[in-house]
Parts: sequence; C-alpha cells; structure tokens
Amino acid sequence: MNHELYMNRCLELAQKGQGNVAPNPMVGAVVVYQDKIIGEGYHKEFGREHAEVNAINAVHDKSLLTASTIYVNLEPCAHFGKTPPCSDLIIQYKIPHVVIGAIDDHEKVAGKGVQKLEKAGVKVEVNILKKECLSLNRRFYKFHNSKRPFVILKWAETKDGFVSRGLTSIKNGEDNWITNSVSKKAVHEQRAVEQAIIIGKTTALIDNPELTTRLVEGKSPLRVIVCHKPLLNENLKILKDDSPTLIFNTEIDQTVGLKEWIKFSGNLIEVLNELYKRNIQSVIVEGGTQLINQFLDQKIWDEAYNFIGDKEFLNGIKAPKIKALPFSEKKIENDLLRIFKKL
Repeated sequence: MNHELYMNRCLELAQKGQGNVAPNPMVGAVVVYQDKIIGEGYHKEFGREHAEVNAINAVHDKSLLTASTIYVNLEPCAHFGKTPPCSDLIIQYKIPHVVIGAIDDHEKVAGKGVQKLEKAGVKVEVNILKKECLSLNRRFYKFHNSKRPFVILKWAETKDGFVSRGLTSIKNGEDNWITNSVSKKAVHEQRAVEQAIIIGKTTALIDNPELTTRLVEGKSPLRVIVCHKPLLNENLKILKDDSPTLIFNTEIDQTVGLKEWIKFSGNLIEVLNELYKRNIQSVIVEGGTQLINQFLDQKIWDEAYNFIGDKEFLNGIKAPKIKALPFSEKKIENDLLRIFKKL
C-alpha cells in the first residue's frame, strides 16, 4: 500500500481540527482495507473523541477491521485523559497493522502507545511523512518540549519601513492603516488558530484594538497586554468588553470581572511561563515595535509574519528589525507577506 498517500489524507483531516482542539494536537486517522479507505475521522474538538475513535466508528462493517490497517499522523494515546486510550480501542477491534506519522513525545504517551500495540501483537510502522507530521503539530511539540507557548510575531509595515504614523499625524486624522482588506482577513484567520494574542501598552492606546476574530469564523484568542504602568483606561475596547484579558504590569495584582492585572518583573519569560501554566499552547504577538524587538532580541520566537503594504508614511514609528532571511514570500493582492522561521 502507498503509506504516504494515506498519511497525507490523515494530515488533511487533522487540519480540520485547527483552532478547536488545542491544547491537544491535531490528529487525523484513516482505516484502509484492501487498499481502499473504509473509514476516516479526525479530532474535532478538545475533550471529544479522538481521531482513531471517529475513524473506527465510521467503518460500517466492523468485521473488516481484523484485516485492515489504520493510519494516524500521531502516535495513538495509551493513557486515560478526557477519553479512553486509543491504543486500547485498536487492540479491542483486533486491527493488525498501525502506521504512524510521528511519535507523541508528551510524557504521558512518548512511545507507550507503540509499546502497548506491539505487546498485543500489532504490527507498527512509524515515521511516515515524519517531517510533515511534526510540522503540523509544531505548536504542540514546542509547548511540551520547551515548556512555553509557540510564539508567532506579526507586524505590518509600509514600503518605507514604518508600522505607524506619528501621534501628531494620527491626531490630525491621517489614515494609519497599512495593508489591504484581504491581508486584514488573513490576520483574523491567524488569530483564530492561536490561543492568545499579545500587545504592548502603546499599541493598546494608539490603535484601541478589539483583538478579535470578527472578520472570520473561529474563537477569539485570550488577550494579553504587557506594560510597566498598569493599563487602567476604561475607555479602551479591550477593558470595557466582557472578554477575558490579562494585563501584565509591574505594580498591581487584582481581578475585576474577566480582567486580570498580573504583577511581574518586566521579564517576558515570566509572561510566557504564566501562559504555559494556563495551558496556552500558542501566542501571536501583534506589537508594537518595542515589544516585538524584545522577543527578537531575546530569541524567544518561533515564526514571524511580516506584511508589507503598498503605502509610504515618510515618518513615524519604525518597523521591527529581524535578522533572518524569509522562509517564504507571497503576494496578497498589492501587499507582500514575508514568513520567517527561527532556525
């Protein structure tokens, strides 16, 4: 059988769970009998059935399972969590062959699923399209291996290298928007994928953003503001709405409704450590320049998305400086998106 063909299908299915399964990984599974898919499924939502369960449930004639192969892009779990172990289900239905894309290095799994299957006499093959499988769940792996969220930096800049006009120009009513509507929608799509969004105090005060996914379907991320003096301006949208917001500052600890002020020393690692404790697997940092440069300088980032709009401001706030070559570039109408990956 063509292992890569069926593993690619697992990856396609797994992608459908993006934005809904974190902090769990994205997983897809297909059941193949005589070189034909007879059942497939994916992990749809955190706390619900895993991919293997949905794929097996999709098989109408369960008697075929004893002569089938199940493909899954991540090692089947071997422990009880919110659902029973998938490896037990595979053994229960006497599926003789399991093909796995990548090992799950979460401490509760980490090869235990493979061991349990092999002990039961199941033939197990691993590392099929391993690179692609690891890439799909790179947030999950970073979270568990580095004990911090996967960090994505994002900013838009003009052709002449500014992220914003100066305060005087803004107060005079000059347009401060840089990219086109298609790029703006792409940013909202990205927000729907990540679990938290981080900005600095200047961005909060100048842009007064909502930091939601209002242009697309999907969950809005947890809002996080990093500042020295505590942000208390009740006219800001992020402080007067009813969505959870964390304000890291160097002076006060207090909670008012869904707004939480957290005292910290000013070290960004403390912010990431707190988010890790709250099971936040990924964050997108949307500015401003000073905050993004801090992440760059301290080398605590994993990917960066740099939108370059078809405008010139001539002066204003300079864009962050990233010392890396783009991993890829693509045009979004008259905008350019450059994507960086930390090596």
